[in-house]
Amino acid sequence: MFGRILSTARIEFAIALRNRWVAVGVVLMVLFSLVLSLAGTGSAGALAVDTLSVTVASLTSLSVYLVPLIALLISFDAIAGEVERGTLPLYLTYPLSRSELLLGKLAAQLGVVAIAVLSGYGIAAAYAFGTSGNEALSGLPALWRLIWTSVLLGAAFLSLGHMMSALARRPSGAAALVIGLWLIAIVLYDLGLLAAIVADDGGAFTTDVFPWALVINPADAFRIYNLAASEAVGAVSGLAGAASSIAVWKPLASLWLWPVLAAGAARIAFGRVIP
Repeated sequence: MFGRILSTARIEFAIALRNRWVAVGVVLMVLFSLVLSLAGTGSAGALAVDTLSVTVASLTSLSVYLVPLIALLISFDAIAGEVERGTLPLYLTYPLSRSELLLGKLAAQLGVVAIAVLSGYGIAAAYAFGTSGNEALSGLPALWRLIWTSVLLGAAFLSLGHMMSALARRPSGAAALVIGLWLIAIVLYDLGLLAAIVADDGGAFTTDVFPWALVINPADAFRIYNLAASEAVGAVSGLAGAASSIAVWKPLASLWLWPVLAAGAARIAFGRVIP
């Protein structure tokens, strides 16, 4: 089983590297990370923290938007593209189950997301050490935390992209679905929560429902966990109070559960695809 998954992953990884969206994603991550590193240099002194902590705080906010977008752009045609090209029936004639095919695609595309993340964050870390020297060492735990949580966030949205791809069965339809998913999960969801808080005016929704509504969304769980787990990052971002009001285990559990649940949903949707 694992041998078949690894073989599929190697093939899919080679294919993914030729995808133009991969190059776009890596370039965007590196470019924005470098810009945020340059901006962090000027504000680190005023905040009395090291440059790397300032950069990690900025990268946390960036990654909430960019990592899911990269993952969805890579994965939206994983199934629909195979159907349109007529290669899915060929895949299914091999001694390879649908679950193994999906896991192989997920592993390959997750490797691509990891490359984008490491490229961007690596540039930011190198710049921070170049300007701050050993002072940047205090920001390394927060940087490492940001790396592996970004990979988890990417895994969740890769599987969500697979699910949309299986539901649409055409790349054009899948592209529309993943853009809609990104807008809802990353932009409109938080706006809806903000409107609900204003309407609630300090009532039961704000005190009881709102904290759970935040951690249910994988993007918000990612942001809250990275802020709550690092006092320095939380202080730099100005959201330390909000992050500390939610127990750390809640967003962490959400981050680990979402890739599993999304992969299960993708497998159910893929099971209904008729080649």
